[in-house]
Amino acid sequence: MIDWLNTQTEEEVAVDVLVESVEEHKLIIFNDEVNTFDFVIDSLISVCGHDPLQAEQCTLIIHFKGKCDVKSGEYDKLEPMCTALLDRGLTAEIQ
Repeated sequence: MIDWLNTQTEEEVAVDVLVESVEEHKLIIFNDEVNTFDFVIDSLISVCGHDPLQAEQCTLIIHFKGKCDVKSGEYDKLEPMCTALLDRGLTAEIQ
């Protein structure tokens, strides 16, 4: 009997499994009472590649909500960004 509902090829199944196995992480910055808005905005632009409007919006979210996930992706790509933000004195982590 032919299963008409399951018509994926082996390659399509392999691609689906590969896509599901890539775990996405989030780089989060937390609010503090030390760093200025301008410093956080500049850090997001230079470290995370944000454009100025995106950096400003994230900074406002950090201020009013206490934290913001500013970048998402694979851990290996986020880790150097997190380190750079921590080196600048920001409170950041990857989740």
